[in-house]
Amino acid sequence: MVTTGLRPRRSAVLRLLVVALALAGALLGGLGGAAPASAHAALTGSTPAQGSVADRAPEQVTLTFSEGVAMGDDSIRVLDPQGKRVDDEKLRNLSSDRVVKYGAGLPSGLRDGTYTVAWQAVSADSHPVSGAFTFSIGAPSKTSAPVPQQEAGGGLVGALYGIARYLAYAGFVLLAGGAAFVVACRPAAALVRSVQRLVVYGWALLTGTTVVMLLLRTPYTGSGDLADVFDLGGLQQVLITKPGAALVSRLLLLAAAALFVAVLFGAYARAHQPAGADEPEETEEPGEPGEVAERGQRGEADERGAADAEDAAEEAGAADAAEEGDAAEKGDAAEEAEEAEEARRRKDLTFGLGFGGVIVATGLAATWAMAEHASTGLQPAVAMPVDVLHLLAVAAWLGGLAALVVSLYWGPPVERAAVRRFSRIAFGSVVVLVATGLYQSWRQVGTWRALTDTAYGRLLLIKVALVVVLVGIAWLSRQWTGRLAEVPAGEVAAAELRAAEDAEQDARREAEQDAAKAAGQKEREASEERGDREAEKATVGASATTAAATAAAATGPAPKGAPAPKSGSSPVSDHSTSAPHDTPATDDGPSAGDDSPAPARAAQLARQQAAVRTARTKRQRDADPERLGLRRSVLAEAAVAVVVLVVTTVLTATEPARTEAAVKATSGGRSAEAGRPQALTIPFDTGGPDGKGTARVRLAPGSSGRANTLQLRITDPSGKVRDVPEVKVSFTQKAKKLGPLSVTTRHTGKGQWRASGIQLPVPGKWQLSLVVRTSDIDQVTEIKNVKIGS
Repeated sequence: MVTTGLRPRRSAVLRLLVVALALAGALLGGLGGAAPASAHAALTGSTPAQGSVADRAPEQVTLTFSEGVAMGDDSIRVLDPQGKRVDDEKLRNLSSDRVVKYGAGLPSGLRDGTYTVAWQAVSADSHPVSGAFTFSIGAPSKTSAPVPQQEAGGGLVGALYGIARYLAYAGFVLLAGGAAFVVACRPAAALVRSVQRLVVYGWALLTGTTVVMLLLRTPYTGSGDLADVFDLGGLQQVLITKPGAALVSRLLLLAAAALFVAVLFGAYARAHQPAGADEPEETEEPGEPGEVAERGQRGEADERGAADAEDAAEEAGAADAAEEGDAAEKGDAAEEAEEAEEARRRKDLTFGLGFGGVIVATGLAATWAMAEHASTGLQPAVAMPVDVLHLLAVAAWLGGLAALVVSLYWGPPVERAAVRRFSRIAFGSVVVLVATGLYQSWRQVGTWRALTDTAYGRLLLIKVALVVVLVGIAWLSRQWTGRLAEVPAGEVAAAELRAAEDAEQDARREAEQDAAKAAGQKEREASEERGDREAEKATVGASATTAAATAAAATGPAPKGAPAPKSGSSPVSDHSTSAPHDTPATDDGPSAGDDSPAPARAAQLARQQAAVRTARTKRQRDADPERLGLRRSVLAEAAVAVVVLVVTTVLTATEPARTEAAVKATSGGRSAEAGRPQALTIPFDTGGPDGKGTARVRLAPGSSGRANTLQLRITDPSGKVRDVPEVKVSFTQKAKKLGPLSVTTRHTGKGQWRASGIQLPVPGKWQLSLVVRTSDIDQVTEIKNVKIGS
């Protein structure tokens, strides 16, 4: 089969890519509010518990996690109500075989009040996690240390790191899949410029993103400040961690991959170059007249020598016939030996590149498996090899698909056998993806219900649906491939020759356009120079005329008998007056016999010729409906593959459903954020006398499905507690159309109110409405948002 490799309309390709990226953005935007931000290791418990009130100060604060984490002496910080750190700044590893627990010691004699525990760690799958909670000693205090709002791995640094992760996946797919397409499906593609660029760009993209990720690890897992990418001390600490070691290993493997790419598009490409493609044509260049005469004399001598040789050949014909037969046999044997040697060399190169490429690609895939989901959790010894196979299958399918797309659109004709070989490899990759995907889904999800109840499960369902669509489009591509007829090799060579001629014409047309632009620029400069000279000459003539008139006026009329000056003369010399008229024409202007076309006309002709060639190319490309259908189906397949790759990247940055379920199980069915007390400060102004003040509201434990307690305290602008005639509190959730749910408060003391047994049926964002009345006619309503956990 041959599919024409003519230039397509780039707008169609760009439209499909834009649609694919827009779909990916819509999917990510829809899931952005539900998916946790890289929360893989979760806090499952703490001592003291969040929101609890202890009778006396504990000896230490302990944190329990759902999976292994990396922590340092500064990972757990305990702050007193004034924000001062009070722990001993030494991390305690309290982990056992099945429990991951860390702690920080506390000094004795801590005062009563509300303390804040802020923690930060790096989970075993390389993603940072952080959090904070409060507990009280004796009784809650009026003030407490502020809780950090930005999660670890968020902000600008988190966004840049996420983009780099996606581009790293894309680079690996292009590098490994494109090289596999050349070696296993179409060796002739090693000579195609578009395929070479695809593979080299994939290598450069993976290398660049790996360096960027290595530099971003310090701020990504720590401060979140982009300036920390230049922190060499932090970089040294990153290099000794598991993610840092994986990134360094990837860089070393990419150095080996660079050698692989050089051999692939060097020696391997030359070995598969068609015979005679690099032999120069035997053409004779014209020379000088003397050289032509000399060649003529040599030609006459050659003719006389040929006649003598012919006579000699006739005399010794019988003897020479035997010698010629022996020489022919030796020549055939030499040619056969040379062909056998060339075939053996190609075979050795193919085997070496195939074996080495598999080793390098497997090593690159292992750098992801050893530092992400597969390296922790259930059955890591089985999950890591399965993850490597999954990544290799993705690269072979999607990367080979990208190589096929650029071959079909921006390269010479593609043989039917090459498309069939890729189709078989793609089918095998799909089988591997299904098998490894089923195992990974069971390992990370666990239950059928988790597919719909967790963000990881919903993302997995979206990925499965996209893969099904991708397989359907691939099936259509196989149908188009089956309808294609094999084209003789002569037509393949003719198509390649036409492609080369088109490329040569394009280069010549660009050179002509550049020459026309240069000529036009030169002509404009010459015109400007001539104009400047003419203006200067006119200025000189005008000055001379003015000087003559001034001199005549000064001397008065000529005396009688004196000869009158000739018309047009002046007191100045004749040379000066005649100079403007006798100046010879310069050589800058175009000569009278110059019949070359104007630069504008040449550019217009070039554009017209380009339009004619483009129209002819489109007719040739669209003349065969089978080949046109194959191109379109393969391009659509590539567009869907872009979306699949985006969703896969987000899936690796999302907390697995099994981990989320474990967190809920250990916390009594509540999430890690459940039960956090909510404290609100609400200033108000009723507008009347003594109408200004501040209301402080505390809601604990701040969860749905449990009885909550509300405490309200009102102070004047100076901070003194004051009473008001009436306060009202209610809750509303607009998303579920619930409320307002009124809360009955009772006055417990001067400026203090309390309400118990508040039931908020669903978690999420609620609106707390506070009505404060300071006189019979002065009152105000203030609304604040409050987050309720599950």
